[in-house]
Amino acid sequence: MQAVINAQVISHPALVQFTLDMDDTPALVSAHERIGLALGRDYALHGITPPIAHLYPQSPLQRGWMSARGRTVRTPASPQVELWLALRTHAWARGRSFEDIQLTPHHLAQLDASHCPITREPLADDNRSIDRVRDDAGYAAGNLAVMSQRANQAKGSRGHQGLVDMAASCAAGPITRIGGLAEADWQRLAVLASFVTPLSHEQAAGIPLRVLPPNRLRLFNPIQALQALVTRQLATPGWSARLSRLEALLPTDQLRTDFNRFLLALAPRVLAATELQEPQQIRWALEDAWALPLVQKRWLRFALQLTPEQAENLVERAAAKKLCPVHVQRHDDATDGWALATGGYM
Repeated sequence: MQAVINAQVISHPALVQFTLDMDDTPALVSAHERIGLALGRDYALHGITPPIAHLYPQSPLQRGWMSARGRTVRTPASPQVELWLALRTHAWARGRSFEDIQLTPHHLAQLDASHCPITREPLADDNRSIDRVRDDAGYAAGNLAVMSQRANQAKGSRGHQGLVDMAASCAAGPITRIGGLAEADWQRLAVLASFVTPLSHEQAAGIPLRVLPPNRLRLFNPIQALQALVTRQLATPGWSARLSRLEALLPTDQLRTDFNRFLLALAPRVLAATELQEPQQIRWALEDAWALPLVQKRWLRFALQLTPEQAENLVERAAAKKLCPVHVQRHDDATDGWALATGGYM
């Protein structure tokens, strides 16, 4: 299953990604130089001066910028365009792959968040970070998330299992905070990484949903897509009727019984948070409910009766019947443009 689970669909004015005229670019240049030239021209065409660190004469980015400075600025740069250029520059300077077909300014705008999904601290310009969830992949649509700089730095290049180990180390003590993060923070990072990590059906089903998938992140494991879809239902009015219709899609009486038992464990914890006014607080209440052993036990009993194909089918049928308050988008090749063959490098 490769699904994109969106907490919300944000509308933005059309943003332009230019296709540059590279006729005056020498044919025999490296890929790194060619990308730098194109990047410099994009800075010029949006009326932005590149970072001073790249304004030395030998820099391809500087040369591309100088070659296009006299052209008319087609579209004044929005904050999303500025972020797009900065992220491309960051990737280019580190030799990282940047997929520029789907990863547009508009896509980046949909990733924004008011709070860090890991530490839950409010995000502002001085502590906001956007980076890859999976470090062995490039900058690509579906592999990016917004979080605090503190969480991003602590995560480093760790994958899912490395993050699980960090959470376990904090739980075992005597040191209960590593890299400024506590056990719960490391658990949320581990769950975040699990979404973009191919796991066995049994392993994915056994992971408590300690953090809901950020907007536009791709979910590789079908059972986690179903888990997120069901959990998100409880965040919006009318969830009981929607879940009843979802229950009707289950193929056996035993599955329907165990699905109800799971909901009876999860729903009371969420209903206790109905007085919460902020969407972010409701989101955290949903995530925290998964810390309860009974919730995870009943989910596991239900989930292990399904095959990955059945879980995928349920997500797609629920989306087709408009039974979920989020947008679900299927990707036949979830890692297209991720540069996994080169470890995320160009």
